Amino acid sequence: MDELHKARFYKTLANGEVLCTLCPHDCHIADGGRGACGVRYNKNGVLYTLVYNRVVSRSVEPVEKKPLYHFYPGSTAYSIATVGCSLRCAFCQNWQISQWPKEHLPKRVSSSGKVETQESICPQLADLEKAIPGERVTPEAIVEAALAAGATSIAYTYTEPTIFYELAYDTAVLAREHGLKNIFVTSGYINEAPLRELATVLDAVNVDLKFFKEESYRHISRVRLQPILDAIRLYHELGVWVEVTTLVVPGVNDSDKELKAIAEFVHSVGVEIPWHVSQFYPAHKMLDRPITPMETLRRAGDIGRSTGLRYIYEGNVPGETSENTFCYNCNKLLIDRYGFHVRANYISSGCCPDCGALIDGVGMSPG
Repeated sequence: MDELHKARFYKTLANGEVLCTLCPHDCHIADGGRGACGVRYNKNGVLYTLVYNRVVSRSVEPVEKKPLYHFYPGSTAYSIATVGCSLRCAFCQNWQISQWPKEHLPKRVSSSGKVETQESICPQLADLEKAIPGERVTPEAIVEAALAAGATSIAYTYTEPTIFYELAYDTAVLAREHGLKNIFVTSGYINEAPLRELATVLDAVNVDLKFFKEESYRHISRVRLQPILDAIRLYHELGVWVEVTTLVVPGVNDSDKELKAIAEFVHSVGVEIPWHVSQFYPAHKMLDRPITPMETLRRAGDIGRSTGLRYIYEGNVPGETSENTFCYNCNKLLIDRYGFHVRANYISSGCCPDCGALIDGVGMSPG
């Protein structure tokens, strides 16, 4: 058995407890217990990550699938994930892996009725390690695989990459040394100190801004809104390329008022930030909602444009013209897309070939 990897961003407290400071849950974890993510484990006052050497999913995909439309368009991203997540979204598309530790690792019910994961159930680190699914990996092997695949970037995605911070950060450092870019596809639920460190090796981020109501975040995703808003602002301030995605769920966040609030917030951070308004499909525990009508997505796009945002994309609907990139100044078609694939890129030296407007993004010109 390989020794488990010590986690970062925690403090040892009295009685063998630890305070995990990686995300705003700020979990107090008893000896033998795990945090809200299910993959950070306290053993005798030392916090370990259970997923440093376990990847449950990896794939080479268009960067547009993240979605990132203004970051080396048409390139490929080597995408990886481990099990675990700090959120519990009722509509999660990848719930089989994101919620795996909460559904499968041993639990017990304390005398107070609280469900706990305890060392008494899994008395050895080896037992916990064996229980975690996934292919054994190292940061070196991930970078080698990305280079062999001809990828431009490595994307940490599918689940919440913050919870496999140690693997992601170490991989990102090596990736940078080998000329690869690094992408986080994230909920944005991360504390300031790890975000600031991560930003030193991160090139782009897509943040899911799911709602603009505190009660929706608490009841549907089991987290708070403000830390996510703070993270979006801080990523942007630190020079990481930011795009924002909102999955538009009928009857939940599709009112004009909420869509306008989201668009106005994105605008307040930067008019150049692309906003992806994506079509919802019933999944996981939210099967009682219909697929988002195209009319709703178009209305969201109109609301975004009315606030002054330069780039709005209506996602998850292949064949719609709203997948394309247009010049915000003269409306010329700049990037022609179908689904996640770029069919043509007319940007010249980062500018619109017709009016000369500088088109926001990273690596926007072809070639």
